[in-house]
Amino acid sequence: MKIWTVCLAFCCFAVFTTPVNAQTENQERTGQIGDDLRFPALPFYSYGSGLGLTTPDSTFRLNIRFRMQNRVSYVNHDQDDDAIEGVVRRLRLRFDGFVGDPRFLYAIQLSFAPGDVGELNEGDNINIIRDAVMFYQPNKHWNIGFGQTKLPGNRQRVNSSGALQLTDRSINNARFTIDRDFGTLIYYLNEDENRVSYNIKTAISTGNGRNWTRNPDTKLAYTGRLEFFPFGVFKNNGMLFEGDLAREQTPKLLLAGTYHLNRGVQRSRGQLGDELFEARDLTSIHLDAMVKYNGWAFQTAHLIRSADDPVTVNPSDETDFRFIYAGRGTDFQLSYLFPSNYELIGRYSLQTPSASIRDFSPEIRQYSFGLTKYIWEHALKLQAEITNTLEEWNVEQERKSWYLRFQIEIGI
Repeated sequence: MKIWTVCLAFCCFAVFTTPVNAQTENQERTGQIGDDLRFPALPFYSYGSGLGLTTPDSTFRLNIRFRMQNRVSYVNHDQDDDAIEGVVRRLRLRFDGFVGDPRFLYAIQLSFAPGDVGELNEGDNINIIRDAVMFYQPNKHWNIGFGQTKLPGNRQRVNSSGALQLTDRSINNARFTIDRDFGTLIYYLNEDENRVSYNIKTAISTGNGRNWTRNPDTKLAYTGRLEFFPFGVFKNNGMLFEGDLAREQTPKLLLAGTYHLNRGVQRSRGQLGDELFEARDLTSIHLDAMVKYNGWAFQTAHLIRSADDPVTVNPSDETDFRFIYAGRGTDFQLSYLFPSNYELIGRYSLQTPSASIRDFSPEIRQYSFGLTKYIWEHALKLQAEITNTLEEWNVEQERKSWYLRFQIEIGI
């Protein structure tokens, strides 16, 4: 009965919501969605791109945006009691603009939800700061950044969590992601909607993740990404959000790959995870593709992480160990957006740990099906999702779980 209550709530919201297809006052879209790092010339106020203020002499610009995700989930585990969870999944506040000259840009993003900040343990820093980065853009091709922000990882990771079709990224993005870090970024962008285009993105960073100040050393992380658009870039910067909301009139394709070398990582997932007992070198390879055409959208990703001797042992207790999650994962995601702005989404994910940690981690298969109602594109939407997860352990043990979730996303 509880499950049907959640379903009924979603239907009521969807049916009685006015189907407004809101457009920006500026017909040329900014493409600034969620927490991506695009800095268009914003007007004083534009729907979907925040509230902007500019000084009369145009020497300073401040744009303010927020977004919030509220969700309720019905969760069923094999070995645990059923539960209903209601949480503020994300609550973000962002400021961006320029100072003195439009070529000198800044972006600040703060997070306040418990899942974003995390539990504060002794010796840890409060994780409110997500982005604090400055950019110099001498022309439309070059971006040079310094500070803390996302590294150029795979497409789903780089896209804002507010621009997702389902309520969360895939289990493989959660496990194998290249996350935020502090460092220097250099991007060369060569984008055109009507001809072959490409982007080259590079970064050198500390490798330990956001707001990390423990055990500083001289070992760094190196990231490079190439994005190739054989038929030109997506309409309205469509590579920055999932789903074909722009309804591409001709097929558009993105092929991309990322290589990431993190020397002397101190955490189990590079920029995330528990602190290891001994530093290790970590390598990640991310391959991804995206296709959009006439309301249809398909994306796939193959993520690989490897490390020599990923298991580290406590020198004071041989029974205590921590390990880098080495392995690979594959995602497939397909969707169709109806003219009524309802969208159906399906996703399949397979996650396989490497042989060296197979005794400690299961192989995971996950199946997700979602229904989204876009009221104001990704800025205001209603999402319902059902996900089934199967874990297969080496000890011939199987664990099953599933959840049914309803989520509201709102932001400017």
